[in-house]
Order: sequence, then C-alpha cells, then structure tokens
Amino acid sequence: MNEPILIWGAGAIGGALGAFWARAGHPVVMVDVVADHVEAIRSVGLAIEGPVAAFRQKADAVTPAELTGTFGRAVLAVKAQHTAEACRMLLPHLAADGFVLSAQNGLNELVISSIVGPERTIGAFVNFGADWIAPGRILYGNRGAVVIGEIDGAVRERTRAMHGLLCEFDAEAVLTDDIWGYLWGKLAYGAMLFATALNNDSMSANFADPERFAVFDRLAREVHRVASARGVAPRGFNGFDPAAFAADAPESAARRSIADLAEFNRHTAKTHSGIWRDLAVRKRRTEADAQLGIICDLGREAGIATPVLARLVELIHAIEDGAMQQGPAAFSLLNRTAAEG
Repeated sequence: MNEPILIWGAGAIGGALGAFWARAGHPVVMVDVVADHVEAIRSVGLAIEGPVAAFRQKADAVTPAELTGTFGRAVLAVKAQHTAEACRMLLPHLAADGFVLSAQNGLNELVISSIVGPERTIGAFVNFGADWIAPGRILYGNRGAVVIGEIDGAVRERTRAMHGLLCEFDAEAVLTDDIWGYLWGKLAYGAMLFATALNNDSMSANFADPERFAVFDRLAREVHRVASARGVAPRGFNGFDPAAFAADAPESAARRSIADLAEFNRHTAKTHSGIWRDLAVRKRRTEADAQLGIICDLGREAGIATPVLARLVELIHAIEDGAMQQGPAAFSLLNRTAAEG
C-alpha cells in the first residue's frame, strides 16, 4: 500500500515509528503542534539517537493547520490528555473506511472509539524507551514490548498489515487478540512509573530500594483489582508480572517482579520516565488524570477503593502546580499512604 500513513503526534513514540517507517520506504505524514519540530523533520530530518539506532530521516511533516487530504491509516501518538481534541481534529482527514491506531499510554481506545467509532479503532501497547529531546531529536533508549490488537479481539486483514509495519520497527512486535490485557498490564506498570517521578532517582534505583516496595506493591494491586472487576486479566511484559499483584498473590512474588523491573531498567539509556521529564525538564502537565484518574473513576464505579492511586494523582498535581518539589519528601508522603493500608 503506497497511501501515506498519517502520524498525529511526532514526539517520542510517533516520531520514532514514523522515522523507522520512512527509512524503510513507507510514505508517512507526521503532524505535530511544535512548529520547530515540524520544520526540522521536513528540512534536515528527524534524528533518532541512542544505543538502539542512530540515523537521520527526512519525512513529510506539517502542523495541524497545514494538513490536507484524507488518510486510511492514522496513528494517534499524542499525550493521553490531548486524545479527544486531537481525534476530533483528525476526524475530517480520516477516510470513510479508515481507522485510528492508538500508540499511546492509557485507555485512550475508549475515547477514540467514542469519536470515530469502535469499528474504526485499533489498540496498541508500546513499552520501548524513547524521549523527545529537542526539535528534530528523539532518544531511542531501549527496546521494549510492542503489541497490536483490535479492541473487539478480532484479527483482521488490516490488523495483520499494521502488525507487519510494526515488525519493521521491532521484529518481535506481537499481534494479539487480547489488547486490553496488555493495556491494563501497562497501566499497573505505568502507575509505578508515576511514583518514580515523585523523586529524582532513576527508575532502576526506585525499584531497587526495598523501602519503596510498599508503594509499588499497593499501586499495582489497586490497578489489578479494578481490571479484574472489568473482566480483564492484565498481561505481563519486559519483566513485569501482573499476576504477582493479584489479590491472592504472595508478597514474595511481588518483590521478585519489582526486582525484575529494577534489572530491566538498569540496561537502558532512558534512565527516567517520560513523566519525570514532563515534570523536571519540560515543565508541563502529565497524563496523571488520563492514565491514573480514569482507574480511580472506574474503581469507584465498581465499588473498589484506590487510595494510593488517588494520593499519587494529588501529589503529581501538586508538583505540576509548583506547590511541591520532586524529591524524597514527596515520595515519603505516598509511602505513608501505602503504609496506612
């Protein structure tokens, strides 16, 4: 298929995918709101840096106001809190038989399907380490799980085709009939990453500290309980074992899983989470409400308490608002909430 792939959001995830696909000869059109980033991509090329790959690739790139035409394949890769706005802007450019693939963190498929329709929504799970460094520059710090699946569990021709494209980015990309299991697994892991952003230690150092175990354990168990109430069994990846945080799972299993996460994150050039970068470097709001707040909301609907998740959202917002600094004191407040349970 020679029709261009529309990539809405050319940051860490979308930019990395787009650069690899363009280098492989697939036509892509990247859309981003940062004009300097757009100009760099189309003039000198997008630089992929780091230990996994290093190259520079030119590609068509535009701001939303400059975009014209319609597309059958759209990859949405914006921050979760911008999903609805971006999806509505994208909709006039989506062909009648086109689809949107969510290459994001969170349960954004729920939002996308409410706007474009569930039959035109495909889910994806990504766990590779990447950071937007500057206009025209993306760090690809480490490989990680890449999974694609239809939100209704079917496997269609379009799913296989997109899986083939993802395999050109990562040869071990997975085609699944259980994308929700992977997405909820990532939510549990993502909650832990939000906690690591409360201080300035690396992800690996956070996971390796036994004094912080209670926080990670409680967060993952709260997510697991809400997922179970929705009939979802979270799936594991890259050393993370969601089953270790099930209601009847022993503490020893949880400790092993968190130790595995410390080891996995010890071998990446991306030492801190994207959440930490949002707070410490880019000074912008995080995906806390879209990723964590939605779990609290779904928990309330199911009658499940999520006190540690709720407290984490409060602390992240306090840092965003300048009322609190990242550091040991912020993490200790979350540790106190976890200990109370």
